[in-house]
Amino acid sequence: MSARIREVTISLPIADRHSSMTFYRDAFGLEPFGDPAPDGMPEPLMFRLDERTVLGLIPADGLAWVLGDRQLAPTATTEYLLGLTLDAAPDVDRYLDRVAAAGGSVLATPTHQEWGYTALCADPDGHAWQLVAP
Repeated sequence: MSARIREVTISLPIADRHSSMTFYRDAFGLEPFGDPAPDGMPEPLMFRLDERTVLGLIPADGLAWVLGDRQLAPTATTEYLLGLTLDAAPDVDRYLDRVAAAGGSVLATPTHQEWGYTALCADPDGHAWQLVAP
């Protein structure tokens, strides 16, 4: 019998807690949870994606401390692609507009692909996200 995974946390390095919190709240509609630090924001800065998945946004120096001898990738390097599956093509367009308005960037404009209507964007720290509607 294998051990049950209780929760998955995706931790991303960030440069600025306030701008990251504002971006994820305004662009993706996520609300942080946890006890507030002196700056009024939860520490650590975490967002619940679903009942068992958490997105953690960790200042780069703090994440580097956790990783020890392993180096963080340069900010211009993409080693992964995070994905959000939405209900319909207009949702992809709306989310992409919200990303741009919240200080993110559009990496690839929406297009129809074999797997659905998709666009690529990035948060202010350059973390790449794929928005897709089947």
